[in-house]
Amino acid sequence: MSNFLKSFFFGKQDSQVDEKQKNEQKNFEIFKYDGIRAQRMGRPDYAEKCFTEALAINEDFETMGHLSQLYIQTGELAKSIELLERMASLEPHMVSTFLTLANVYFIQEDYAAMESTAQKAIHADANDPTAYFLLAKSYKGLGNQLMAVAHSTKAISLKEDFVEARLMRAEVLIEMQQFKEASDDITYILSQNSNEETALLLRGKVKEAEGDEEGAEADYRLVTEINPFNEQAYLYIGKLLITQKKLETAISIFDEAIELNPNFAEAYKERGKAKLLNGDKEGSVEDMKKSLELNPKEGVTLNGQFNNQENQSTNVLGI
Repeated sequence: MSNFLKSFFFGKQDSQVDEKQKNEQKNFEIFKYDGIRAQRMGRPDYAEKCFTEALAINEDFETMGHLSQLYIQTGELAKSIELLERMASLEPHMVSTFLTLANVYFIQEDYAAMESTAQKAIHADANDPTAYFLLAKSYKGLGNQLMAVAHSTKAISLKEDFVEARLMRAEVLIEMQQFKEASDDITYILSQNSNEETALLLRGKVKEAEGDEEGAEADYRLVTEINPFNEQAYLYIGKLLITQKKLETAISIFDEAIELNPNFAEAYKERGKAKLLNGDKEGSVEDMKKSLELNPKEGVTLNGQFNNQENQSTNVLGI
């Protein structure tokens, strides 16, 4: 009799537990997939609520990944980092988590954290070329050119047609004035895609450094023909014209760039420089004011002079 009662009560208890677990799993899946649908439909607010509710039921790695991507998309990088670090602790063998986290640190310009995270990605998979590329990017950000070249070379050895790694290596080599080595990477890239805009800009930079200003300008103008909205190309043309003292032509180039993008802070700054050199102090001050308004971090003063804090490196790759 006692065995029957135990079987009856405990069996009922187990059944209730099973039913509760089934309901929780059902609710988890509803929240998770509603979140995915909301994310695809461009409803980040509702997607975040759904993913958060799902994770309160089950700390699911895939759902955490969706939510971390959502935070990246909405610019909530601190939340994304917190979630990605949790994911890394749960699945330390998943190299993709470390790669995403390294990219977030790159956006934040936290190159030391990026370097550490890229090292962890390499530890997770020593044959992943992207991990070495991100490590190279972190060293570039830290100003360690030799290590940037070394690790981008490792990435290329694992993936010969790794265009981003070759572009970065060429960029760093140009900074180091290793023009022959940089040209080898640029030539390889253009042999695969003759219209690769960044490679053409870098080739122009090499030509400019070697004194072929006409060839450099031709490359920069070719990029504007391929893509009329490539802002860097307009900057390079205008700056080259300023060095040649072709100030009116430089101003017209910056006019064109600003017409394409009225919020192009760097174009206002460079046009202001050209106007100042051309004797138009009033116009120069107006452009400097506009540049400072659009980009308060830029070191521009309003005393008729430019406090030029430009990067001495060729920074054409962006994020």
